[in-house]
Amino acid sequence: MTDISTNMGRRAFMKGSALVVAFSLFPQYAQAELNAMGLPQVLNKNLPGSLKSTPWLDAWIKIERDGKVTVCSGKVELGTGVRTALVQIAAEQLELMPTEILFIAGDTSLTPNEGFTAGSHTIPDSGTALLHAAAQVRTLLLEGAAAKLNTDAGNLTIRSGKITSPDGRSIGYGAAITGIDLHRQASPASRLKPLGSYTLIGHPVHRLDIPNKLTGGASYVQDLRLPNMVHARVVRPPVKGARLISADVATAERLPGILKVIRDGSYLAVAATDEWSAITAMRALTASARWDGGGTLPEPKTIHASLQALPAEDIVILDKGNINTPKARTLKARFTKQYLMHGSIGPSCAVALLADGRMTVWTHTQGVFPLRSALAELLGMPDEQVRCIHTEGSGCYGQNGADDVAADAALIARAIPGRPVRVQLMRDQENQWEPFAPAMITEIEAGLDDSGRISHWHYELWSGSHNERPGNAGKLVPAWMLSKALVPSPSLPMLQPEGGGDRNALPLYVIPNAHITNHFLPRTTLRTSAMRSLGAHINILSIESTMDELSSMAAADPVEFRLRHLTDSRAQDVIRAAAQQFGWEHRNKQRNRGFGFAFGQYKNLMAYVAIALELEVQPDTGKVNILRVVAAVDCGQIVNPDGVINQIEGGILQSASWTLYEQLQFASDGIKSIDWSSYPIMRFSRVPAKVEVKLLERPGLPFLGVAEAAQGPMAGALANALGQATGKRLRNLPLAGPQLRS
Repeated sequence: MTDISTNMGRRAFMKGSALVVAFSLFPQYAQAELNAMGLPQVLNKNLPGSLKSTPWLDAWIKIERDGKVTVCSGKVELGTGVRTALVQIAAEQLELMPTEILFIAGDTSLTPNEGFTAGSHTIPDSGTALLHAAAQVRTLLLEGAAAKLNTDAGNLTIRSGKITSPDGRSIGYGAAITGIDLHRQASPASRLKPLGSYTLIGHPVHRLDIPNKLTGGASYVQDLRLPNMVHARVVRPPVKGARLISADVATAERLPGILKVIRDGSYLAVAATDEWSAITAMRALTASARWDGGGTLPEPKTIHASLQALPAEDIVILDKGNINTPKARTLKARFTKQYLMHGSIGPSCAVALLADGRMTVWTHTQGVFPLRSALAELLGMPDEQVRCIHTEGSGCYGQNGADDVAADAALIARAIPGRPVRVQLMRDQENQWEPFAPAMITEIEAGLDDSGRISHWHYELWSGSHNERPGNAGKLVPAWMLSKALVPSPSLPMLQPEGGGDRNALPLYVIPNAHITNHFLPRTTLRTSAMRSLGAHINILSIESTMDELSSMAAADPVEFRLRHLTDSRAQDVIRAAAQQFGWEHRNKQRNRGFGFAFGQYKNLMAYVAIALELEVQPDTGKVNILRVVAAVDCGQIVNPDGVINQIEGGILQSASWTLYEQLQFASDGIKSIDWSSYPIMRFSRVPAKVEVKLLERPGLPFLGVAEAAQGPMAGALANALGQATGKRLRNLPLAGPQLRS
C-alpha cells in the first residue's frame, strides 16, 4: 500500500537525508491557540500561502545526497485528488516528473502544521506555499550548480534531477545543493517559471492514488495491517450521557482470542487476537451492559421551532443602509434544512501503538496536529510524545468519527503497550455517534424598487456549531465516558469571512440596504460539526431561490436579473459561460419539466460556480429525474483540469442527494438512522443523466479552492427548477417526496 508503506519507512528516510536538520517546525515562542482552521500563529504575513506560518524551505522540500527529492505538506488526501495536484505544483517548479518525487503529507513528525484539511484551502494555502518554496529551491539549485560548474546560472538548463551547462557538463540535484542550507526562511518574491513553459500545472495528470483503489489494493487506514497487531472494538452507550452501571467483563474475557477488556468509568472496549473475536466479545459486552440515565432528543417534527427557541448569540454580519426604506414590492420566505449524516462508506478506523514511551496513531483525521494536541491531553502526555500520521480513510468530507476512533485506539493501545491496536467502529456506532451537519433555518425579506432593482434585503439564520473538531480532548467521544471525564471547550462561532452557519450568507449582489444576522446556537441537543460546505449549502439555496422569485416579480430573465445586480466581472463571466453552454436563451418549457439557474462564489473567497439545469418531475410518483446539468467554474489558475471537473461533478451529485433526499432519522430515545436502509441517499437511478463542466482559464491568477464550491449553486438551481416544474415553491429540505406529487 503506497501511502502506508511510505509512512512506515519515514524514519529511515530522515536518517539518510542529506539536508534534514534537527529543528522544531514550530518553536515554543511561535505556538498559539488553534483557530477555526487549526492553524498555528502567523510568523511572516508577507509570505504567500502557508509559508506565512511555516516559512522554512526545508519544512516543505528536502533533497538527499543522491538527488532524491521529498515534498511535504500538512494538507492530506481526502479523496479529492489534492495529493496529485500538490505534487504537480512542486514538480512543475522543480523541473521533475511527479513520479520522481516522494510526497509526505500529514505527519506531525515530518510535515508542516497546516491545521485542518478543510474549507477548500488545500490548493490556495498549501499549493501556493509549495509553488513558491519549489521555485525558490530551484533558484538555489541553479545557483549552486553555477558555482560548481563555474558558469552563470542563466546559462543552465534544469530537468529531471540534472542541471546542464551549454558545454554539456552536468551536475545532479544532490551535488548542486551541497553546501547550501535549505533551513532558511522563504523570500516574499519567487522566480516562478514562465506560464508558457508549464507542462504540469494546467494539464491533466493521472491521479496518484487511484491505481490501488481501482484494483482493490490496500489504500485506506481500514486496510492497514502491522506486525503483531491486535484488533479491538468499543461499546458505546445507548444514548449520550448514559452511565455504565455494570457489564459481565469476566465472561467476555474468557471468550476465545480475547486479550483484554478495558473499562474506565463508562468507557468499555475489548482487544483480541483477531477481528471476529473482538466483535463477538463486543456483542457479549453490549448484551450484558446495564446503563443509567442519558439525555433525550427533541421532537423531530418541531425541530426547527425548537432550535429557534434556544438561547442564541446574535452576530450581525452585515448592516448596510436602511432596510426600512420604501419599497414597491416585497417577498418573505423561510427555508429549513434537516440534520444530515456524513454516511462514510467505511466506518471510521484507526491504529495506535504505544512503544518506548511514545504513542503513534495512524488516522484519517483531517487535522493531525490538532488531533495530536487532543490525544496528548486525553493521555496526559506531552505533545511531542504523540505522533499522528495521516492515512487515508474510506469516506470523510468533514468531521465524521475519525477523531473519536483515534482516541479509542490510543486509549486501548495504552492498555496493551508494545502491540499495534486496530479499532474500527461498527456501522451503527458510526452513524449514531458521528457529529451531524446542523439543522438550520433561514428567513428572508427582500423587495424591489420601482425600477425593478433590489431595494432591501433582511436575512436571518439559525444554526448550531459547524466546528467541534478536536484540539481540546473534551471534543472526543471517548473522553466523555472516562471516570475522570473531560469537558468539551465551549462552542464558538466561526467568524467571517470564512463563516460557519453563516458561510455564504453575504450575497455578492449589489444591494443598497441590507441587514444580515447569524443567530449562533452554542448549545444544541444533537452533536454537530463540519460537513462539506457548512452553511453555504442552504444559504446559497435561500439566496438563489429568492433571486429567482425577485426576477419573476421584476418580469426579468433570471440570468439577466443576476447580471444586473453584479459588478464582479469574474462572477458575470461564469454566469454568462454557464448560460451559453447550457443554451439558456433557447430552453423549451414542457409540462412537468423545469429549468433552474444559480450562482455562488464559495465563501465569497474561493471558486466561482454557476449552474444551469433541467429536470423532470413525475407527477404520479413525485420522482425527480435530473436531465442535464451544466456548470461553469472559475478557480483561478487551474492545476489539474481533470481534478477540478471531478470535484465539481462530485459536488453536484452530493448536493443533489442532500437537497432532494437526505434527512437524519431520530426520535426522543436516540438516532434511528443506524444503517443504509434508514438513511436515504440518492440512488444510481436518480443520478443526473448528463453533467457538463466548463472551466474558465485564468493563467497566472491565484489558486481558488474548488472542492466545496458546487454544493450551494446546485441546491439553488434544483430549488428553482422544481419551482418551475411543479408551480410551487418548496423551501423545506429535503425537497423530493410526496409534496412533489400532483
